[in-house]
Amino acid sequence: MIHMLGDNSYGITTKKLRKYSFEIGPYRPPSEGGNFSLLIRATKNCPWNRCTFCDMYKGSRFIYRSVEEIKQDINSAKTISDEIKMISWRLGYSGEVNKDVGMAIIKTDPSFNTNPSFITVFNWLYSGAETAFLQDSNSLTMRKRDLIDIVRYLRETFPSLKRITSYARSKTLVQRKSEDLRTIHEAGLNRLHVGLETGDDELLKKVNKGVTSEEHISAGRKAKEAGFELSEYWMPDLGGRTRWEHHAKNTARVINEINPDYIRSRPFVPRPGTPLYEEYERGEFHLSSPHERLIEIRSMIKDLDVTSKVCFDHTMNSWVNRDGELLFKQDYEGYKFPEEKSTVLELIEEGLKVDESMHINAKDIIKIKSL
Repeated sequence: MIHMLGDNSYGITTKKLRKYSFEIGPYRPPSEGGNFSLLIRATKNCPWNRCTFCDMYKGSRFIYRSVEEIKQDINSAKTISDEIKMISWRLGYSGEVNKDVGMAIIKTDPSFNTNPSFITVFNWLYSGAETAFLQDSNSLTMRKRDLIDIVRYLRETFPSLKRITSYARSKTLVQRKSEDLRTIHEAGLNRLHVGLETGDDELLKKVNKGVTSEEHISAGRKAKEAGFELSEYWMPDLGGRTRWEHHAKNTARVINEINPDYIRSRPFVPRPGTPLYEEYERGEFHLSSPHERLIEIRSMIKDLDVTSKVCFDHTMNSWVNRDGELLFKQDYEGYKFPEEKSTVLELIEEGLKVDESMHINAKDIIKIKSL
């Protein structure tokens, strides 16, 4: 039975919930949002912020948040968590955070339906309260003592956490001492997401990634050796029609040298306001067709010699089969290699047999976004 919360129901109110909030950045990997990770903003924006394909933090300066600020956000998240659990107890659910608890809170105060701090903590509790993600784009740029302090405090505050994750740049990992990376991992940071994008040096230079293929390899190996679970992201069609073969071959070469835990596909779509979009608009950059993209992916997949999980966990991996259903599964664990390599290659062949008009074209996505 659902008990409606009023200001005097069971002697508690939602007033305390209204008083607490914490800062949340705009971005996180799908695999973290999909698992409803607790989002803690360790730094703001991107310290590099020069990639010609990226618009995520354009016009925003990098801010190094103080340990005190971050801990205060963690404390606020803890208070919100405790209040939600208390309301659950008052409603007769013994601390369980379920949909009925959420609906009761929102019916009491509809503003919680658009309250980012409440929504983030509620979803995290509802999904099991096991994962946290440190925002924004490169928490590994923090001083070692600060990052370790935050990770430890986060784990002390929320003992239910099984995984803490962060984005990291390859350049930053290369510059970090191996012993420092091991210490950070031992403090409780488990997983890193790295934007590889490509293993082709000419293309890395063109998109101003600020790293070489050898540095990508060195960074990935250092992360693995330090004990981190590693996700590497690659960007099909980043080289367009003119450089797709070099892009595919060299990306496979670099990934083979790293052998990350996850390889995640993020097909390229030019973003308005970026230099690469301007090249596309001027007709200097030529996007591949849906079939051409599949051919590029097939080339990369064929060359892979890894024990990774290959994932298509993003909406742009939207090729379809003959029945109009998604060609690749889009879960966060993907396909285990080498065991399922043949399965992925068979799916690609199936996608190539489908009329190209059935697949989503990146050019159509650009038109929609520009409306």
